Amino acid sequence: MNSLRAESTGSACEWLSLKDLAQGSEWVGGMVVRSAQVRKILKTISLLSPHKATVLIQGESGTGKELVARALHALSSRHGGPFVSFNCSNLVDSLAESQLFGHVRGAFTDAREDSLGYFRSANSGTLFLDEIGELPQQLQPKLLRAVETHEIQPVGSSHSYSVDIRLVVATNRDLRAMVKAGQFRDDLYYRLSAPAILIPPLRERHEAIPAFVAHFIQHFNRLFGKEIQFVSRAAMDALLANQWLGNVRELGHAIENAVLMTDGDRIDIGDLTCHRDAAVEAIDQPASGTPASDMTTGANEPAKDWPYSLDAAVREASKLALIRALQASRGNCHRAAELLGVSRYTVYRMLDRFGLGEGLKYRTLRKSTEV
Repeated sequence: MNSLRAESTGSACEWLSLKDLAQGSEWVGGMVVRSAQVRKILKTISLLSPHKATVLIQGESGTGKELVARALHALSSRHGGPFVSFNCSNLVDSLAESQLFGHVRGAFTDAREDSLGYFRSANSGTLFLDEIGELPQQLQPKLLRAVETHEIQPVGSSHSYSVDIRLVVATNRDLRAMVKAGQFRDDLYYRLSAPAILIPPLRERHEAIPAFVAHFIQHFNRLFGKEIQFVSRAAMDALLANQWLGNVRELGHAIENAVLMTDGDRIDIGDLTCHRDAAVEAIDQPASGTPASDMTTGANEPAKDWPYSLDAAVREASKLALIRALQASRGNCHRAAELLGVSRYTVYRMLDRFGLGEGLKYRTLRKSTEV
């Protein structure tokens, strides 16, 4: 972030433009490309896209596995054909085979007409099966046969149909561990796992966060009719400090909420409602050092262990006042600043000075509706 230019409005706050946030990034195949890891993934996509080979995409939830699958489709010779996406966790046990391979009329109760299924619906295009680790075990040998023979047999039919599809599968689970545990067929795993694309979590490519922020703001500006053009450096510091366990999807939701929460042309840290677990722990725990209730034991008697140095005493009292204000305001830095009679930015500086920044500076708790 140090390389980003900042606009000063004459106050202590610095504002970063969307153009600055997007600097050094590009938009390729529906993906924001900024980090070296994603550029490497793009190179792999360009090598694999011309071919029909099945591809396994691995990564945590929210990392953008479907975007990679769509890029494989868009850059292939099949881009004019259908892209059919299905999440295997949505398979219904009694209808799973029919959902994938189709059925003929009368094959079972309520089968009032023929159904193509996802495989034939994707003919001449790409079939993306997300969360392949959720595929029921009884269906795994049938999927293996379909992958190897490029043929499927609808439920209730004696006829097999050839399918011309590019199969792309994805998972956030450890398929190798599932094989060892007997939960996933080893022959199917080996058939699906080469080649494979691994998408790193967002916490391992923090340099891409500013570009994602710019992209999401532009997207939600169009969606909600907003005109947000700037983000404060304090807000960007907060976003960069978050671990984003929900990855890009979680970041997108945080920016969507921030865009909705502001009525101006800029997003400040107070507009962010993304939560930090460390902040909750810091607020819920008693203040370190001498409790406020024990600051004095009598009118003229100093509290036990209270520092005699005036500077140290002022520092300790300031720290305790800050923590008490944050506890009273449920971690809302803006409200805490009002209680203390200082600006928000003074609160941020105090958090840094007292070593509380990592836990508290980057979180605005809103556990109750505030006016």
